[in-house]
Amino acid sequence: MTEQTRTGLSLAEAIDAVIRDVVPLGVERVPLMQAMGRALAEPMISPIDLPLWDNSGMDGYAVRRADVLGASVANPVVLPVRATIVAGGTENPTIVEGTCARIMTGAPMPPGGDTVVRVEDTDRGVQSVRITADRDARSPGGNVRLRGEDMRSGDIVFGSSTTLGAAHIGVLSSIGAATVPVFRLPRVVLVATGDELVDVESFDQVQEGRRIVASTSYALPSWLAAVGATVRTLPLLPDKLHVVRESIAAALDEGCDLLITTGGVSVGAHDYTREALNQLGAEVAFWRARIRPGGPIGVGTVRGVPWLGLPGNPVSTMVTAELFARPLLRRLGGHSTDGRVTLRVRVAEPMKAGAGLTHLLRVTVARAIDGTLEARAAGAQGSNLLRTLAVANALMIVPEDRATADIGEYFDAIIIGELQ
Repeated sequence: MTEQTRTGLSLAEAIDAVIRDVVPLGVERVPLMQAMGRALAEPMISPIDLPLWDNSGMDGYAVRRADVLGASVANPVVLPVRATIVAGGTENPTIVEGTCARIMTGAPMPPGGDTVVRVEDTDRGVQSVRITADRDARSPGGNVRLRGEDMRSGDIVFGSSTTLGAAHIGVLSSIGAATVPVFRLPRVVLVATGDELVDVESFDQVQEGRRIVASTSYALPSWLAAVGATVRTLPLLPDKLHVVRESIAAALDEGCDLLITTGGVSVGAHDYTREALNQLGAEVAFWRARIRPGGPIGVGTVRGVPWLGLPGNPVSTMVTAELFARPLLRRLGGHSTDGRVTLRVRVAEPMKAGAGLTHLLRVTVARAIDGTLEARAAGAQGSNLLRTLAVANALMIVPEDRATADIGEYFDAIIIGELQ
């Protein structure tokens, strides 16, 4: 056994081992309104110029630039109004010398007009208008949105693996993409083991002091769905080798893209997940990482399906999901990044870590008076204290060569909630 095998991989080595050989899943075409958060499987090419025509950038008057240069309060320019042009309307007269047209935002520019004088610099006339400033005419094209300004026909609008947000959806609608090709959402099967665990419906057993609620069987599926996966959670499994083995085998037979187990990967006498996976022919990449919380973590494949064996303590489960399941799911889903935001934060109060392991401290990050992001402990750091994780909005990374995080020092922090 090598020293690395005995002590576990570093955080960076472990993440690399998780995602190294992972490739995106298959492609499907979905309606545009179902594509939010998905990754494009092909480049999207615009079939049109956008805008399709020159149009007004604001409410005002379409004029010939030369007709209004020099206009001021003391020396106004008065022009007859030939028509009112509205977005979606049919009226669009040619602007000849010494005339103008009222125009609304988004309406097509009339032939002959090259500038829009904003309505605030006029008397808002209907038959004729008194223009008292030439600020919009001092450069050609004032307040005019030019055809193709946003994109040209044939332009690649978004590349493959782009994660689609609300603005992307809006752009795609504007180029007529009623459906879009995206990578398939990963199908995750979640397996939890433990004789001590019950569903929340059996809370009476908790009140009697005989069981505990399997909180991660609620937290983890919710997190997985938010990251981008479809999740099937198996009923809670007892600590019996044959039950664990047969349940995992049945789940694999039904089909999935990622198997996640929680609990049973440590070295306890009743931790059967390891042996069940061995009997199913699993190929294990590693069993431990030099991190806290979440050191005992299994990673590998079973029957060709990626497998993550997350520790059973609630905080350890959720932290290792963030560290390892997120980049794995994002890569399976075809995304170009893991979608994680990491910021540099300043320590606002002393915090203990412990040399030899990379610590992920649950912290609250808020902006200090000087504008710097400051981190404070969200509470006690025990791996069973899930509420502290709920209160935290970041995981501050204290490297394994550090035993403390002292006031004024700076560390990276993974953002997991809203900043204060």
